Amino acid sequence: MISTKEHILEAIRKNKPQGTQYPYPVIPSFPKSSKDIVEEFKENLILNAGTCFTINSIEEGENKIKELHPKAKVICSSAIEFPGNKDLSKVTDPHQLDDVDVGIIRAEFGVSENGMVWLTEKGMMVTSLGFLSQHLIILLKPQDIVRDMYEAYARINLRDNNYGCFMLGPSATADIGAVMVRGAQGARSLSVFFM
Repeated sequence: MISTKEHILEAIRKNKPQGTQYPYPVIPSFPKSSKDIVEEFKENLILNAGTCFTINSIEEGENKIKELHPKAKVICSSAIEFPGNKDLSKVTDPHQLDDVDVGIIRAEFGVSENGMVWLTEKGMMVTSLGFLSQHLIILLKPQDIVRDMYEAYARINLRDNNYGCFMLGPSATADIGAVMVRGAQGARSLSVFFM
């Protein structure tokens, strides 16, 4: 009796195109949005329960962090602009970040069509910072926003990082009754600081 695997492979062999070279399919050129790229990013981030602020100085950023998270005791940052009070360079086990109230990370770039940011292991230093923090502050230069996912994938360099992920707003999950819960598998809030 033939196994399911062999049955599938035999069907593929029978239906494989003839010849030795198979061109890649042509990727169509989809129309692009004409909206202001930063405004479109903001709109889509807000639609996904994120917030954004234009920050003009380190002092203004520090004040905004205190305003957004006045009860935060542990602030851990992989960004040089805001050192926080937990030294990320001393973390030897990802579980040591389970007490972080506010995590601060610089994104490599953002995507305006959906309000996502691209985070890498180099940007996070310890990847669990992006997922164990109760609240995330993502630093993003407005000029580092691309229009859509086609541009985003063209910009990703997987050879330079062992890990990267797109992040869109705070963590959220909903059950079949459509009850939304924020922070179930990650950050309860996500704010982007344009700086």
